[in-house]
Amino acid sequence: MENERAVIVENVSRRFLVPHMRVTTLKGRVLGFVRGQKITYDEFWALRDVSFGVPKGDMLGIVGPNGSGKSTLLRIIAGIYRPSSGRVATHGRVCGLLELGIGFHEDLSGRDNIFLNASLFGLMRKEVEAKYDQIVEFAELGDFIDAPLRTYSTGMTTRLAFSIAIQVEADVLLLDEVLAVGDQHFMGKCVEHMSKIRDSGTTIVYVSHDLAKVKELCPRAIWLDKGRVVMDGAAAEVTEAYSRSVEGGEVRR
Repeated sequence: MENERAVIVENVSRRFLVPHMRVTTLKGRVLGFVRGQKITYDEFWALRDVSFGVPKGDMLGIVGPNGSGKSTLLRIIAGIYRPSSGRVATHGRVCGLLELGIGFHEDLSGRDNIFLNASLFGLMRKEVEAKYDQIVEFAELGDFIDAPLRTYSTGMTTRLAFSIAIQVEADVLLLDEVLAVGDQHFMGKCVEHMSKIRDSGTTIVYVSHDLAKVKELCPRAIWLDKGRVVMDGAAAEVTEAYSRSVEGGEVRR
């Protein structure tokens, strides 16, 4: 039943137009127009007829090589991109941690960025104040919480971003390589917390190159390649099949 699925993706395709002539300035566009130069485009299909559903409370892993359409798919589910064709439906509040630093301002402190970033997820200031101590404690930033974000390492920024996202109490959580950066201690905390929020009923879609983590956390996985679903099934079987394909040189990671 549709109302039992938190994420529904039906025959979704996404097309991008890639210009032959790279024009980066307004002056270049004007000169090109004056000279009668016509910019032509190639079609690039990032996704082709992708369909699946994720039941409420499940965790789905998505694997595949770079350029296979994984991140594009998450952005469509999040509502950042519209599909060129097909349909996507989500039920409840959707929170996406899709790119490191989105919604952050490097000149603001970690403290200020907590309020800024959380507001983009729809949290009111009173809600953020109630969760502030939990966010800071989980991020383990100590005295750096009042330092400008530009002084943070990539790992520190990741910790802060993840710590905010998991406090949103989303019905659907979209994660794109969020465990790729950080020390083993923090990664262990993230894995443990992701298991807890999954068990509490949150639906998670998790994109990662870490096949061991996908196999550990996700009962089911989808393998994407060149924008198409190659395999959809038990995470152990999908990750093993994908790994064999990589080792055999059939696809690149």
